[in-house]
Amino acid sequence: MSTTTPHPPAAASRPSVIQLAIKEKGALYAAYIPIFADGGVFIPSAREYKLGDDIYVLITLLDDPQRYPIVGKVAWITPARASGNRTQGIGIKFPKDEKSAKIKARIEEILGGALQSDRPTQTI
Repeated sequence: MSTTTPHPPAAASRPSVIQLAIKEKGALYAAYIPIFADGGVFIPSAREYKLGDDIYVLITLLDDPQRYPIVGKVAWITPARASGNRTQGIGIKFPKDEKSAKIKARIEEILGGALQSDRPTQTI
């Protein structure tokens, strides 16, 4: 009779933690991803990520002393040496929750009419 030893459960990988301080309206415009229904933000990074990775982001906007904690998912990857001189990094999709709704509303309040601009961004 053979016995098998159960394998220990795989350790859950902890999400990466990133602090993102956006200090200028132009930088916020370039980083914000309005095509995601609940909002999102582009984060410059040389680190390797996979689509769907969980990311914990603490976001600070302009002169706002509040830090907005978001647990999002990687939904966009701009690789190194991307066409159009785009910055290497990841797009984080905000989850559908109250914290995300607050930061999305705050970002759109700051950007106002700039959301309709044709200026290029880090994403589309």
